[in-house]
Amino acid sequence: MGELHGLVLAAGAGRRLGRPKATVVDAHGEPWVARAVRVLREGGCDPVHVVLGADADTARALVPAEARVVVADDWADGMSASLRTWLLAVAATSADAVLLHLVARPAVGADVVARVAARGSGPDALARAEFSSRPGHPVLMGRDHWSACAATLTGDRGAHAYLTAASATAVACDDLASGEDRDTSLEGT
Repeated sequence: MGELHGLVLAAGAGRRLGRPKATVVDAHGEPWVARAVRVLREGGCDPVHVVLGADADTARALVPAEARVVVADDWADGMSASLRTWLLAVAATSADAVLLHLVARPAVGADVVARVAARGSGPDALARAEFSSRPGHPVLMGRDHWSACAATLTGDRGAHAYLTAASATAVACDDLASGEDRDTSLEGT
């Protein structure tokens, strides 16, 4: 088994939601960003990195102390900026693979993370959770894929095109969670 790091992408402004998702606290008092760090750790990732951007000072206060924070200064350029920032930060570590998770997936738990992580943590690993036959998060990406993925990143698009072209293994997780992205409503949190 290689070294598996976790990564929470939490840099966006949350325009559709009306505020940065990294600053949302659920009805039980748990910040979404803290929950994302917790489920990555419980699912087998250590350490966990968090990429912040919009309202980074407020969000940083909600990140658990054991997580490593990286700020994407160019966060307004879109999701690609967060991924590029992370690639630069994690490339300097001893990680063989990383599990990418989005802060706005509060229904995804450690069981989903563990299932995707079970696909391997070596440098050639490439898999993603799938919900109702639709690709989702978290995404497992080994070091061998980081440079090639970074070369495909533009604007507000993440790694979807790369994952499709590289035939990432789909890991069915609909029996564990909905994989829902909380983009427009805080209802039920």
